[in-house]
Amino acid sequence: MPIFSQSKADHAIEFIETLCSHVKGRWAKKPFRLMDWQIKDVIVPAFGTLKENGKRQYRIVYIEVPKKCGKSELASCFALYGLCGDGEHGAEVYSAAGDRDQASLVYFPAAEMVRTHPTLRKRLTVIDSRKRIVDHQTASFYQVLSSETYTKHGLNPSMIIFDELHAQPTRELWDVLTVGTDIAREQQMIVVITTAGIRDPESIGWKIHKYAKDVKDGIIKDETFLPVIYAAEDEEDWENEQIWIGANPSLGHIFDIENLRHHYQEVKNRPDEVNNFLRFRLNIWTSGLIEAFPMKAWQACTGLPIVEKRLKGRKCYGGLDLASVSDITSFSLVFPPDDINQKYTILVWNWLPEDVIHERTMKDSVPYEAWVKQKWIQTTPGNATDYNFIVQKIKQLSNLFDIQEIAFDRWGSPLIINDLVNECGFQVDIKVPGPHLIQFGQGFKSMSPPSKELIRLTLEQKIWHGGNPVLTWAVNNIVFSQDAAGNLKPDKGKSSEKIDPVVATIMALARATVKESGTSIFEDLSGFGDDAEVPHVPTF
Repeated sequence: MPIFSQSKADHAIEFIETLCSHVKGRWAKKPFRLMDWQIKDVIVPAFGTLKENGKRQYRIVYIEVPKKCGKSELASCFALYGLCGDGEHGAEVYSAAGDRDQASLVYFPAAEMVRTHPTLRKRLTVIDSRKRIVDHQTASFYQVLSSETYTKHGLNPSMIIFDELHAQPTRELWDVLTVGTDIAREQQMIVVITTAGIRDPESIGWKIHKYAKDVKDGIIKDETFLPVIYAAEDEEDWENEQIWIGANPSLGHIFDIENLRHHYQEVKNRPDEVNNFLRFRLNIWTSGLIEAFPMKAWQACTGLPIVEKRLKGRKCYGGLDLASVSDITSFSLVFPPDDINQKYTILVWNWLPEDVIHERTMKDSVPYEAWVKQKWIQTTPGNATDYNFIVQKIKQLSNLFDIQEIAFDRWGSPLIINDLVNECGFQVDIKVPGPHLIQFGQGFKSMSPPSKELIRLTLEQKIWHGGNPVLTWAVNNIVFSQDAAGNLKPDKGKSSEKIDPVVATIMALARATVKESGTSIFEDLSGFGDDAEVPHVPTF
């Protein structure tokens, strides 16, 4: 039977509130004051609940709360207590995360706390170059870990701070640090601090969240696991302010309801941002898919039909999305505005093999035949797309417009790229003058900024697409995958129908924004290959 020691709990509280300090904003350098929920739900049970032998009962303290609830500074207090307040000689305290920068978010406040308080400053040595704090008196240290798991075997941690577990790409680091590492420690503590992430059944973050929820709900009995979870229970009622209040235990202390209201106003009409509000503000694990484009706003961007000849000589940027042999191939041109009163103008051309038009129309219930008659889709002879027709069209367009670049996905592209170089004068070497062909990755890093920009420009009525029905159909089909950091990319596998025209447009928009804005939020991805995707991990 567990026993409770108020003195053990009070010792941890006194250490934190006497020796630790706040490090940011208006509270900087002032003594750390634990909030009620931190005392009641975390510190008191974590340090005051003991086994019959007098050692701590809880090995894992799982703290899952929305952002801006003070997780990182609280974790820094844990780290310092584990280093020099826990009575552990030869203590080894580590902070770990998906990458070293994230893990350092716990270290930097801890280091500042040491510098701020004379007692800690006298006893502990801060080594910023190694992200390490040393207690020579007890031969103990606190160290930030990098993400390479192969270097972590053989550690003997007395305390582990695991930050933002939801962002772990695999389970390897978790396993290396937690499986069998408590053999030489009588009361090892693993402190997990995280916000909700993507509801991926294969990710370690979701698995541990589910386990914590089952322990909290009494479905699983585990007396070594302390689950502290603050989250909205009902995703359907996410716009209810009472739900916000219940999910944010630090509301009224670190931030107020106006911050949430402002964030809500920013995202309520932006499907690409709603999941971020759900995860970061309400601590709701989301599916990782964005299934709705703001179509009402898109329709409002139709304007009059676009007359190509009126754009003659205008600077523009292209995106080429090559399909398999019998699918849609799309080429998009994005014309940046020449002045603040103009909009981004979008022209898209699409191709399908002539022999598949009727079959695809019947099978997919999509009006391909009508679009061919209306010249929104061009056909090529036979049952496979003849790329020569596309090359000739791009050659014609390059004589009409000032095409600066064409972004392309390298998949299936070598032959057509060679033809564009040889017949149209494009260059693949960006150091050589002339219009360029830019290899463009299809992962989150490349696709997220322009995807979000397309949504933003649509909502702000800063684009003009002229009512192209094939492009509008593709926009209505699109589903975005979203990673734990809120990045987006078009997901062809999850989208209801073809999205090639809008993918081509996103690539073109990326290049237009990079080249035309000196203060662009986009990274210049010239020559950038396939992006590293967030991988799935082995079964738990």
